[in-house]
Amino acid sequence: MLLSPESDELMAGSGKAHLQGGENVVLDVQDLVVEYKTAGNQYVKAVSGLSLDLIKGETLAVVGESGCGKSTLAKALMQIVRSKSGSVKFRGESLTDASKEELRQLRPKMQMIFQDPVSSLDPRFTVTQIIQEPLEIWSRGTAEEQDAKINELLNSVGLDPALVRDRHSYEFSGGQCQRISIARSLALGPEILICDEPVSALDVSVQAQILNLLQDMKDQYGLTLVFISHDLAVVKAVSTRVMVMYLGKICEIANSDDLYAKPRHHYTSALISSIPVPDPTATLHTQILQGEPPSPTDPPSGCRFRTRCPAATELCATEEPQLRELSAGQFVACHHPRD
Repeated sequence: MLLSPESDELMAGSGKAHLQGGENVVLDVQDLVVEYKTAGNQYVKAVSGLSLDLIKGETLAVVGESGCGKSTLAKALMQIVRSKSGSVKFRGESLTDASKEELRQLRPKMQMIFQDPVSSLDPRFTVTQIIQEPLEIWSRGTAEEQDAKINELLNSVGLDPALVRDRHSYEFSGGQCQRISIARSLALGPEILICDEPVSALDVSVQAQILNLLQDMKDQYGLTLVFISHDLAVVKAVSTRVMVMYLGKICEIANSDDLYAKPRHHYTSALISSIPVPDPTATLHTQILQGEPPSPTDPPSGCRFRTRCPAATELCATEEPQLRELSAGQFVACHHPRD
């Protein structure tokens, strides 16, 4: 794990008032910090003191603009990227303290779908080999049982086994490759499926099909989803709760209906106002954020969004806002939230 010489990451994170707790928590994340060392001995503070919990059966959407730490968070949840500090626990078992073998034993219960469906599949393998590989590695079933499982998974994602099993990934479209990726991710019967921008590389006409498929798979296999996206329009229909990130921190977290109807954080409001409206006669009230996101190697003091926030004051520079509940289930890290 990388340790930076600075001590600023020891300060309080974005708070824990939003944690739900209880026996239905399948994933518990406390004070997670992930950093990358860059040239010149600087450290990119990708995730800074972030806490969250995931309730069985829900879909938690994580949104924010490029570079805010979404994909790093996704990988850190599975410890593909090791964290500097903090903890990640799956059903009470620590992933952050686990050895390589212990992680290997836990990972079948947590699977991931990646952003680029084509490059995430081995072009040398047939579809049968792609889906069968995890079953063989973990010795799941006889050859006949594995064969039946492959057919079941392909049928469940809307692909005809007779037509696709002997073909390679480069023979399929992006949407078909993503269906194959979903089938592979379900082969070992996971409880949690982490979807890292699973539709951003697909045509708009295909995105809805994959989103509907993920919802069907969630219901059919009893999955709990983490859905990473930069597109708030995409996550509105699929999410139970939405968590908005900015520069490695949580800005706001709420159920999707409340967050879209009345965003309380200024950054969330700007993101929602940028969603295209399919009505040429509609009056738009787009909020344009001024300036560029600060460098993640040297984030602003206090509130990280203050350099672009229209409501920023001196307090925002000197004190980091903590998440607090402004209405039932809606938590915001802002000293001056929107009314």
